[in-house]
Amino acid sequence: MSTNHDPAPVFPLSAIQGQPALVQALLLAAIEPQLGGVLIQGPRGTAKSTAARALADLLTPAPFVTLPLGASIEHVTGSLDLSKALAGHEVAFAPGLIAKAHEGVLYVDEINLLPDAIVDVLLDVAASGINRIERDGISHSHAARFVLVGTMNPEEGMLRPQLLDRLGLCVQLDNAQDPQLRSSIVKARLRFDLDPQGFAQAHAAQQQEIRTRLQQARARSQDAVQLPWSDAVHEAVARQCIAAQVDGMRADLVMLRAARALAAWQGSSAITAEHVSEVAPLVLQHRAAEPRQSVASQAPQPVPPAEPPSPATSPATSPANQGPRTESAADRSSPSPAPAQQDMNQPPPGWGRPLPVATVSFDSSQADAMAQAAMEALAAKKARAPGQSI
Repeated sequence: MSTNHDPAPVFPLSAIQGQPALVQALLLAAIEPQLGGVLIQGPRGTAKSTAARALADLLTPAPFVTLPLGASIEHVTGSLDLSKALAGHEVAFAPGLIAKAHEGVLYVDEINLLPDAIVDVLLDVAASGINRIERDGISHSHAARFVLVGTMNPEEGMLRPQLLDRLGLCVQLDNAQDPQLRSSIVKARLRFDLDPQGFAQAHAAQQQEIRTRLQQARARSQDAVQLPWSDAVHEAVARQCIAAQVDGMRADLVMLRAARALAAWQGSSAITAEHVSEVAPLVLQHRAAEPRQSVASQAPQPVPPAEPPSPATSPATSPANQGPRTESAADRSSPSPAPAQQDMNQPPPGWGRPLPVATVSFDSSQADAMAQAAMEALAAKKARAPGQSI
């Protein structure tokens, strides 16, 4: 007697709450494979793996393959089939995890902890859709179209900028802080755990609607005639990337493809600037440079240089070079006038502000005069008798 084991129900994508950006990014990556996958950053327990499994369920029949951290490059890409080579002296290819994920989802938890060589291979295959193997006497290639979903916790280390840039979309998840939202999420999960079949049946209509829209959007996205990019869309994308100060042109390409995928998902007749604005955060989240200030804004406001000495006053006799002098009675009776309406309890305006080097006025003749005065004072001190008091 044979027993049929139906696959366990997967938590429906339509039942995920509080993570609209995550759901949208996964759908866009499924519509347009050339986006290069989705990077999900955030704390644990925020539906990262749940959403990835739910996406694979919508692509049925589609595999969901998890790449372990300890996998080797041969395990990922495939290698020589040793059993056939030893048994029949036959050189054959043994498929790897990439081949198993074809037309499905390849999920990598903590992708930032993988060796860079493996991440580089995954990104190459995800973008090109072809896995090429040249090793162990094997020259083999096969189709490998899948949605790459990687998660990471930035506190455990970051990917190199070159690898981050090649991941198409990025979502930053946060913990739910609204009590009602948290309660609703927990209630839905408890209902699913108690009755997976019943929960999935309750969301079957919504799941079928999403599945139908996804198939239609993928068909429109693969049609080169539909949804062309207008000049206005190109300009909108360029402005977004310039404002984010991204490096290179990959962000422009990804944003254009993401906007087209969104227009296909929404059933729009044309790509608009609104589509660009909606996908821009997903494209620029991990590419935008730190806010840079111009050189003028980084430096403090320049201080006006000191007035140069008049021709009638030589550097040696100028007030700046005369050294200490005895304060006369006239000086004590006629103090220097203070600036009008100045609060003596507060420092003067600009006090403590660093002075830009480029705005400092420096007179070499004044420096020479000051050095000469110091040497004359030292010589006068040495000329005194040793026994005299100073």
